[in-house]
Amino acid sequence: MYRFLLSRQWVILTLITLLLIPTMIELGFWQLHRHEHRVAQNDQIGAALAAKPLPAEQLTSPGKPVPKAEIHRRVSAKGTFDTAHEVVVRRRTNTDDEVGFHVLTPFVLDDGKVLLVNRGWIPADGAQTAFPKIPAPARGEITVTGRLMADETTAASGIKDIKGLPDRQIMLISSGQQAKALGKQVLGGFIEQTSPDPKGNTPQLIPTPNHSDIGPHMAYAVQWWLFAAAVPVGFVVLVRRERRDRAETASAEETPAGPEPATV
Repeated sequence: MYRFLLSRQWVILTLITLLLIPTMIELGFWQLHRHEHRVAQNDQIGAALAAKPLPAEQLTSPGKPVPKAEIHRRVSAKGTFDTAHEVVVRRRTNTDDEVGFHVLTPFVLDDGKVLLVNRGWIPADGAQTAFPKIPAPARGEITVTGRLMADETTAASGIKDIKGLPDRQIMLISSGQQAKALGKQVLGGFIEQTSPDPKGNTPQLIPTPNHSDIGPHMAYAVQWWLFAAAVPVGFVVLVRRERRDRAETASAEETPAGPEPATV
């Protein structure tokens, strides 16, 4: 009755079916883990943003990476901006997807150490090879507050660290690279400035990261599991249809032909 399942075609189809089911189940769990990671990341960002600002030097130090648990944590520092050594970060977009620069300005603390401050976004109005005109920050000693961020890397951002760029232009924000350029102790990572507000809203401050969107990963997980459940059902349907078709064919072949009409 089901001897056709031993044919080459059906053996291959059976093996494919048996392979698809665990693969789809595993893909579902992969999406579930991505969902859980996204939720945990959102919780971490929310907690960091809600916490009271701490002095930057409590969470980061020269030559040390920013602890993962402290990323997006609000920090503050007292000092003065060193605009003579500020640089711009190329190919950065604002909330309207316009391409421009991020302004990275060294902030010299009272103890002489430097905190890198991303003051925000400016448009690329002139030639890409020219250093853009940058609005000046507040002068004198001030207190700056921002979100603590880890040094940017090609692996994490997907941005290639191109060499040979025009003077005072960079692709990635790296406290190590800036420490070499400045010849000073630079705190690990950098901050995205949140206060004081710039005059005329320029540079445009980096917006607060969205930590409410959980993404589609849970829906994808359920989708993969539904596919995994549908595969054996579809296989059974195909087997029963093949059995019925073969039975009808065999029945038609066994039915004797009627008598030929008499000739006159």
